[in-house]
Amino acid sequence: MNPAADALAVPSLLAVAIAALVSAVITWGSRPLLQRYALARPNARSSHRIPTPQGAGIAVISATLLVASAWAAWTDIAIAPALIGATVLIALVGFADDIVSLPVLARLVLQAVCVGAVVFTAPETARIAPALPLPLERGLILLAGVWFVNLVNFMDGLDLMTVAEVVPVTAALLLLGWFGDLSWPAALIAAALCGAMLGFAPFNKPIAKVFLGDVGSLPIGLLLGWCLLELAWRGQPAAALLLPAYYLSDSTITLLRRIGRREQFWSAHRTHFYQRATDNGFTVSRVTGEVFALNLVLALLAIVTVRAGSMAITTACLLAGAIAVGFVLRRFSRPQAS
Repeated sequence: MNPAADALAVPSLLAVAIAALVSAVITWGSRPLLQRYALARPNARSSHRIPTPQGAGIAVISATLLVASAWAAWTDIAIAPALIGATVLIALVGFADDIVSLPVLARLVLQAVCVGAVVFTAPETARIAPALPLPLERGLILLAGVWFVNLVNFMDGLDLMTVAEVVPVTAALLLLGWFGDLSWPAALIAAALCGAMLGFAPFNKPIAKVFLGDVGSLPIGLLLGWCLLELAWRGQPAAALLLPAYYLSDSTITLLRRIGRREQFWSAHRTHFYQRATDNGFTVSRVTGEVFALNLVLALLAIVTVRAGSMAITTACLLAGAIAVGFVLRRFSRPQAS
């Protein structure tokens, strides 16, 4: 680690612990209200069987923003106001959708506004493909950002699933921050989000006592997507693809299949690979355990690509990541022996 990172390593671990505590306390304290006003009742597409309160994302996002903002002020690290404002706004959009179910078009427009506020306020020097005109590149990033926010929402359909995804990814991002390969604002957000998810985890383990809800999954997608974008802007697009590779693959393949079948792909369903796994005999704990293990492998591969700085090693890691993800998706799609 470089000297600056070494000085911030211990405070960042403290931030993880504080965010976990704040998230757990707020989740515990808000459960009675969520039980009364934000109850998710099971339906044919649900993975849960009993009415369960949703909206614990309020605790996760509050803890993330509070701890990240306090740490930023203490260490004199600047977090873009646009990111904070967009996170709060998209959380409000998610909360409204949890309560009254917003129309699809209205949700997409509001999500695009939030993602656009982050993307189009970034410095012009932040580039992934300098050969492309800047407006075209930013437009493509906007589309990818809206998709990423939604896919995190789509994949949040099983107890501990989002924890199994977000904790390894954010931990890897924090480690890259220590190495100096990621901006400290992004590493700061990753640390706080990692801690907040750890604080939420005991309440979401099978059988879950509370769900994140859209108020959590949407802003988590925005914050995580921004951290990955920061990594890509720093010349590490391969690592930025490897870290969320399972979520990207499961959700994108499922979307393309539904479009190919001319289904209403924007409506709720049970055809994601992780959902099919539970229908094929996998327990919830086994599914999330395998996803967590896969994400640890992907995180290791991502870190190797960054630290090695070799095109050959990067190519090999991308291939290994694709094989690992394909192996898990294939397992999830096949019935288990009784």
